[in-house]
Amino acid sequence: MVEVSNLGLDGVLEIRVPRFEDARGFFSETWNADKLAQAGVAVDFVQDNHSLSRERGVLRGLHFQLPPFAQDKLVRVLRGSIFDVAVDIRKGSPSFGKWVGLTLSAKQWNQILVPKGFAHGFVTLEPDTEVVYKVSAPYSQPHDRSIRFDDPAIAVAWPVPAAEVILSDKDAVAPLLADVETGFIYP
Repeated sequence: MVEVSNLGLDGVLEIRVPRFEDARGFFSETWNADKLAQAGVAVDFVQDNHSLSRERGVLRGLHFQLPPFAQDKLVRVLRGSIFDVAVDIRKGSPSFGKWVGLTLSAKQWNQILVPKGFAHGFVTLEPDTEVVYKVSAPYSQPHDRSIRFDDPAIAVAWPVPAAEVILSDKDAVAPLLADVETGFIYP
């Protein structure tokens, strides 16, 4: 049975799917459109992404794409663990600039759904962590945007100290949320 839990921000969900184990190993349907739609999650995914982070403390984010290439993301961990974050970037939302975080791990076998209108990022908690995620729109470089991971107005409580995180060049110079046109307006 699929378990869907609201994480406290509009549309950000933790999803747990069954894992059937025996002496040979395990089997799991990590995405089943019909079963998830019955649980209230109806998203058409068009692309799968896979990342490997060699070191603990690799921080990827906070990322989003502008409309019309905005992405819903379904994130899970194949190996290792991450602290995953979603930030509401919908102008006029009662939770604008608020964040929610969740530890995802291969052991817990949980996933997070990050809807359009939220920036997304994660930091690895173990070496050699592999993350896979489905997205509802293809990557579009002209629509790709970042927000600074340590923006004091958002104040994400990352479990890895800022001095120890490993960032891409792009993420190291990302602007503050106040300086970004997000393209999302709360209904």
